Amino acid sequence: MPKVKSPNIRQFQKRFPDEETCLTHMMRVRFGHHFACSTCHREAHYYRVKERRCFECEHCGHQVYPTAGTPFDKTRTPLRDWFFVMFLFCASRNGVAAKEVERQLGVTYKTAWRMCFHIRRYMGETDGDWPLGGRGDGPQVVEVDKTFIGGVDRRGHDDKAVVLGMIERKGDVITRVVSDRSADSVVPHIIENVTPGTRVATDEALAFSSLSKHYHHATVNDSAKEYVRGKVHTNTIEAFWANVKRGIKGTYVWVSPKYLPTYLREFEYRHNLRHAPYLMFDCLLAAFPKAQAV
Repeated sequence: MPKVKSPNIRQFQKRFPDEETCLTHMMRVRFGHHFACSTCHREAHYYRVKERRCFECEHCGHQVYPTAGTPFDKTRTPLRDWFFVMFLFCASRNGVAAKEVERQLGVTYKTAWRMCFHIRRYMGETDGDWPLGGRGDGPQVVEVDKTFIGGVDRRGHDDKAVVLGMIERKGDVITRVVSDRSADSVVPHIIENVTPGTRVATDEALAFSSLSKHYHHATVNDSAKEYVRGKVHTNTIEAFWANVKRGIKGTYVWVSPKYLPTYLREFEYRHNLRHAPYLMFDCLLAAFPKAQAV
């Protein structure tokens, strides 16, 4: 089967040439082509209303707003600009800085930052968190590891955040910002997201010592430079951490601990769809919550 490539900028421009096309797409995804009007209760076709982001029932004139309840609600920024920034997030490997969006669209930095924030959060909602691993001796190996993201702030205070990562080999990744490195902070997130009985690989940190009660737990001793022992290693999650830190340092330079979870969700989304990059943009375009005419 031939490999399908991710869409390029020309394909995006052809698919969404103007504001009307973007609004119509949202209308079709969220409401469909025909549906019963909640006011007159008749099957109706909805026509576009000029000067407003809404459609109107052909029978009674009842109006519905396709952007309501989405990241684009109550914003004056054109939908095509939103769609374009979403496209950039899916086409990039290391993220998109708000300064780049500011330059590309000619908007203020505040507007660009807000757009990026809402798109990252929307990527996380679209991706979701499916349980990792499974029972048996099959390939369901989940690697678990902690890392530090951040550094010293302008006042000289250490503001490193502790981040827990769980990744299924050849599968999905889930991250969580935790309060500290202790088992009390780490283990509950593992139990919540990794299926009991899974083969779990970690290093020899004390926080992971109790995992054998719930999983087939094996470790490698990083402090003794033992990074691989047969099928036991944490190389997959380490590679993910390297990608995250490369993106933060190279693209974002610095990330506030307050907003770090949304940045992590962005990297999760791209990793979890890495085998189907052509679906990244389409998944975002099709994942707007279904709506009912009210």
